[in-house]
Amino acid sequence: LRAALRDGSARYRQRDFAAAAAEFSAALELCSKGFATEDPLKFSPDDISRLASWIESKLVICYLKLGQPGLALHHSHRSIIQNPSHFRSHLRQAACFRCLHRYSEAARSAMVAQCLYVLAEGAGLETSDLIQLYWQAMTQEALSEEVSFSVLYTPFEKEDKTDKIKEANKTFAEKHPDYVQHIFTDPHGIHLLPERAESHPDQQYLLTLGFRNKEIGKTVETSVTRNLPVFPGQKTTFSPSMEEEAETFWQNTGKRIMAAMAFIGSTKIKDERGPCARAIEQFHHASLLSHLHRGEEQAQVMTQAMAELATVPYLQRVSQEDDKLLQSLMADAVDILAGRTGERVWTKIQKV
Repeated sequence: LRAALRDGSARYRQRDFAAAAAEFSAALELCSKGFATEDPLKFSPDDISRLASWIESKLVICYLKLGQPGLALHHSHRSIIQNPSHFRSHLRQAACFRCLHRYSEAARSAMVAQCLYVLAEGAGLETSDLIQLYWQAMTQEALSEEVSFSVLYTPFEKEDKTDKIKEANKTFAEKHPDYVQHIFTDPHGIHLLPERAESHPDQQYLLTLGFRNKEIGKTVETSVTRNLPVFPGQKTTFSPSMEEEAETFWQNTGKRIMAAMAFIGSTKIKDERGPCARAIEQFHHASLLSHLHRGEEQAQVMTQAMAELATVPYLQRVSQEDDKLLQSLMADAVDILAGRTGERVWTKIQKV
């Protein structure tokens, strides 16, 4: 293992990223077989996880340099699962999403990185500001690419939320007349804009969205405002005869709905629906991909859900009940990735 890490690091410094990736992959396999330490009793599982996370992070950079952002993203998720509190892992994830033109998700990763940096480091204001600028750039990039919806952020203090929402919806209609087929303001969670910390300390916002297509707008509102997230369009268990219908739905509507939902999460750390809400959305997404026989994409989404779940306790307080759900969903994700079947918490949620 030491030899693989030494050779991988040497190749990495020489910028021979293909050879470095091969060495780091070999090191990762040795880690998984228990060779991370000569005496397991002298090392904590956390130490081994941090080593595995470090190797995964090197693979992220190698594959980005080799022009393979999809593979890099997979390793970035795995790096976060092993060491979720390290802000750099989330920045690397943002870089992968950016290369894949998934700007809303890149913005969310940058937001999480900035939050973790402030919580852990605190002192480096210059670094914090740079992460905020990156986060802001990704948010603006996501909006510039979007044609099906537009947004409005309204500063929010401690006013009556109902009145403020009505006011925000009215203002949006005046400012964006092309997106008034369906308008709603996210009632779950307060948003934080990535503006310079010194000019707007802890300023909170309400987020209003308007859509060109009424049905897409209504579906997004239903999906993000109910307490238990449901994947859009998935009303019954899929059967083989519905696969073609599901594919059509995904291509015509599902992708646009997911784009709006991803943007909503790009400036919101805490979700009032519960700390596992975003991960449950990803479980639904993975379930649909499974029915469409897209195994590779399903594995990618499940790994992303695991990274999301692993990070939750570092961003907000989790109740005992939510922690139990979080642990159960993490175990379910591992089972799904391993191809194991059986009754799970996730199966029960789907039935509900």
